[in-house]
Amino acid sequence: MALNLVKSVFFTFFEIVFLAMANALPRVKIFNVTRYALLRLAGMQIKGQCTIFGPLTVRPAGGARNILIGRKTFLNAEISFGCPNEKIIIGDNVQIGPRVLFETVNHEIAYTPGMKRRTQSQPIHIADGAWIGAGAIILPGITIGEGAVVAAGAVVTQDVPSRTVVGGVPAKFIKKIEQLEQNED
Repeated sequence: MALNLVKSVFFTFFEIVFLAMANALPRVKIFNVTRYALLRLAGMQIKGQCTIFGPLTVRPAGGARNILIGRKTFLNAEISFGCPNEKIIIGDNVQIGPRVLFETVNHEIAYTPGMKRRTQSQPIHIADGAWIGAGAIILPGITIGEGAVVAAGAVVTQDVPSRTVVGGVPAKFIKKIEQLEQNED
């Protein structure tokens, strides 16, 4: 028991240190590899090379281990991850705009006087090729389908089907996206 507590404190300390170091690096291309390495040391699971501008906020400390990022994914500035218990899985070739918020925890609506509301946690999954616009909020339990687009400022409260565009508060269907044919060169 005591050993597990020591390990937990040790890993949380290193997450805080490496995340702070990654966030302190200038937003210049030559620092991308260093930032990527520091985020991995902080506990994030990153499949392959990607571009992460940062700074990133991870709540609570210790939550970085719940973040999985796919290959060739782009994360812009000031992205926030709230993931104390559940995973946030981001696929390959995903584009995420600035100030996007991923929140895996919410409170129940039921209220009992004198008691605080209970929390509910659910994972978030962003499929390959999705694009999430600036300032969007992705709530617990959401799956954003392959090639889908979430408009800037949208609050996503329901799953987003593949190859669709959603926007608004709450996010609603806007249109279907046609799949382009690949050129065979």
